[in-house]
Amino acid sequence: MTKELKLYINGEWVDSSNPETQDILNPANQEVIAKALKATKEETEEAIKAAKAAFESGVWAGRTPQERAKVLLQIADKMEENLEELADLETLNNGKTKREALSDAEESVNTFRYYAALLNNPNGVTYEAAEDIQTMIVKEPMGVAGLIVPWNFPLLMSVWKIAPALATGNSIVLKPAEITPMTAVKVFELIDESDLPKGVANLLMGSGSVVGQTIAESHDVDVVSFTGSTGVGRGIMQAATGNLKKVNLELGGKSPNIIFEDADLETAVDYALFGIFMGSGQVCSSGSRVLVQDSIYDEFVEKYVARAKDIKVGPGNAEGSQMGAIVSGKHMESILEYIQIGKEEGANLALGGSRIERNGMEKGFFIEPTVFTNVTSDMRIVREEIFGPVVAIQRFKDEEEAIRIANDTEFGLAGAVFSKDHTKAMRVIKKVRAGITWVNAYHLTNVQAPWGGYKTSGIGRSISTNALEEYQETKQININMDPKPIQFFD
Repeated sequence: MTKELKLYINGEWVDSSNPETQDILNPANQEVIAKALKATKEETEEAIKAAKAAFESGVWAGRTPQERAKVLLQIADKMEENLEELADLETLNNGKTKREALSDAEESVNTFRYYAALLNNPNGVTYEAAEDIQTMIVKEPMGVAGLIVPWNFPLLMSVWKIAPALATGNSIVLKPAEITPMTAVKVFELIDESDLPKGVANLLMGSGSVVGQTIAESHDVDVVSFTGSTGVGRGIMQAATGNLKKVNLELGGKSPNIIFEDADLETAVDYALFGIFMGSGQVCSSGSRVLVQDSIYDEFVEKYVARAKDIKVGPGNAEGSQMGAIVSGKHMESILEYIQIGKEEGANLALGGSRIERNGMEKGFFIEPTVFTNVTSDMRIVREEIFGPVVAIQRFKDEEEAIRIANDTEFGLAGAVFSKDHTKAMRVIKKVRAGITWVNAYHLTNVQAPWGGYKTSGIGRSISTNALEEYQETKQININMDPKPIQFFD
């Protein structure tokens, strides 16, 4: 019998009054693996009400940091005990390879433990502001945090939001992507087993137009954190203006990966492959624009295409698979449309470009690793986020042109530079207008480093200590150490 995924409101798994459900598919074969209930506007408001009541009661916000840390560690331990199941569910529902899903699950555990550890650190500032006045600067939880999660990293992005929001004493309402709720449901099953008080954490499946919009508009939600497309992010910002709630947005990207002629070519090729084909290119920070210096362009392309040909595409849980399925049929068609646009724009299709319908992948959503060469900055495949296994390799003459091309985009999420000249590499990377950057590497990051972008790639930062501030208010408390009349009107 197909599993039914229920809503989690005020500490209880509940049904929805909405008769409509969402079929949850395995993108590797289109099999229905679950049916998710779809929350109504009223049920969304009920979850927000439960979160607000829990916050105002102080049952969580009023606990000491050490008490909150203990619960976060409980959740981390339970996730670690269920690591394989979490990874299997992620692969089954999202289509990514098992090794990628397992890495996400391990990092999710680390994220909860990281924020638990931070809660044991002293924080706050005191100083003498004026004669006999002692000033304290303290951080306080905001209240109800609305957390809206994308489909490309359903588990990790959920945890990146849940952990810092709970650590700072907030109550939460989490909405996973409609098509990938499986691991979020599992995480909430584990949360339900922990000592987190009822009402503090709530989970709603459903559409963005109903659940997401209600969260963003609600005057009882104090902060909303969204990861997804830039277009939807703009809508979240507009909806949040009713009560001027704080908004954290991690949005799209079209990130440049700059390869200079003095780079270690083998290393550059290897990371450039990893930069776009990891996660089947469905990664916001993917290096989808590879900029290669003229003198090594042809050699780089030859080596790159030869390596990309050998990438083993297949179901994420199949032995030897290096690149998994596209998350849905709808998104696969969008990627294929962009590939057709690239060909019509005059780019050279050096590799791939087609759906894979062989070797047991006939029913799945698989696309070949696709490489375009001899592209120009005015092409749509260079300017727009495709969010798939499609890379555009562009020429540049010198350092100045590389920087100009790299920054010729509305986005500013990520970027990289490859060069043996570390002085040049640092000079260039500092001029790349992006929030997540690398020198002689790509995609490597950790929970201690803030994650977010410039320009239309978002507002605010995820993970690291910066994420705590996304869910906190800052208060000044001024203490008169020698109370006596001020005599202002004498």
